[in-house]
Amino acid sequence: MFDFAYPIHLYLLATLVVFALLFWWAQISRSRKLRRFGKLGVIGNLMPDASIYKPRIKIVLELLALAAIVIVLARPRYGEKETQQSRQAGIEIMIAFDVSNSMLASSNDDPNGISRLDRARLVLEKLVDKLHNDKVGLVVFAGEAKTQMPLTTDYYSAKMYLGDLSPRLVQFQGTSITDAINMSVSAFSDNQDVQKAIILITDAENHEGDAIEAAKEAKKKGIQVDVIGVGSAKGAPIPVNSRGDDFMRDNSGQVVITTFDENSAKSIAEAGGGVYVNGASQKALSTLTDALDSLDKTEFKRVEYKAGAEQFPTFAWLALILLVADIFVLDRKIGWLKNIQFFTKDSKK
Repeated sequence: MFDFAYPIHLYLLATLVVFALLFWWAQISRSRKLRRFGKLGVIGNLMPDASIYKPRIKIVLELLALAAIVIVLARPRYGEKETQQSRQAGIEIMIAFDVSNSMLASSNDDPNGISRLDRARLVLEKLVDKLHNDKVGLVVFAGEAKTQMPLTTDYYSAKMYLGDLSPRLVQFQGTSITDAINMSVSAFSDNQDVQKAIILITDAENHEGDAIEAAKEAKKKGIQVDVIGVGSAKGAPIPVNSRGDDFMRDNSGQVVITTFDENSAKSIAEAGGGVYVNGASQKALSTLTDALDSLDKTEFKRVEYKAGAEQFPTFAWLALILLVADIFVLDRKIGWLKNIQFFTKDSKK
C-alpha cells in the first residue's frame, strides 16, 4: 500500500498554485510595461534573442522540482503484506501512545531532562525485544486517535514505527485517552479465544472524555488495560524547538507548565484490570512483562508486514534532474531556432 510517513507536509503543494499565479502576474506586468514603449510585435523585433516560451518552460521545471521536494519531505512509502502459515502461541497487544505536545516535556524535574516521549519509547523498545510470537499494534493519539500500525509479529517494523513517533502524527492536539482506548479495542482481531491487552502510555494531563469508563468497557470485553505513566508531578515546560531554549507560552506570555497526573493513570489501570507502572522506575519493564505473561497464550497464524520501502530517493533524484535542467534552460532563444517562425499569418490572406 502506498502511503506517506508525514502526509501533513503535502499541504505544501498548495504553494505551487501561489508560485504559478505569481509567474502569471509577473508576465502580465511585464507586458503592460512593454506596451508603454509601443506595440508588442514591434518591440519583440528589437529583442531578437528574447524567447517567449523558455520562461514558461523554466517555471514548469521549477514547479515540478518543488512538487518533488515536497513529496520527499512527506516520505512516500510502498510496503507489502507477507503472510506465513506457521502457527504461533501468543497474545494480541495494542500500544496506545500519547503524542500530545506535553509529551515533549521533561520526564523528570529537570527541564532539560529526557523527554516523556523518549522515556516511554525506550521502555517500549525494550518490551518489544522481550515479546515472543505475540502480535503487537500501535495507536497514536492526542486530541484524536488513529491506528499507526496494525497487529503484526514483525517486531523490526514495530520498532521502526516507534522511532517515528512525534506530535506531528496527529493533527489535533489534546489528550483523548477515551478515543485511544476505543480505537485500540476496535483494532484487535475478532478471535474471542485470543487474550488481548492494551498498553497505554501517557502523562494523563487534562485528558478528555471518560477514560475510566472506556477502560471498564474494555475490561468487560476481556481486554486488559495496562498504563505506563511518564512525567513529573512537579511539572515541566514544553520546549518548542530542538535546542530547548524556548518553551510554549499561554496567551498572557507565561510559560506553560505541564504536570503528570499519576492518580488518573492509576485509576485507568485499575478500571481496566491491568497494572500501572511509572516509566522512570527500574522495575517498569519487569512489572509490565509479568502482567502480560499472566495472560494465556493462544495459537494463531503468524502474519508479518514488511516495513514500507522508502520511495523518497526516486523523487529526490527527480527534483535534482529538474533543477539541473532549469539551470541550463536560459531565457535566450536557441541559436539554430532563431530564424524559424512557428506561428505566422498566411501571406495569401
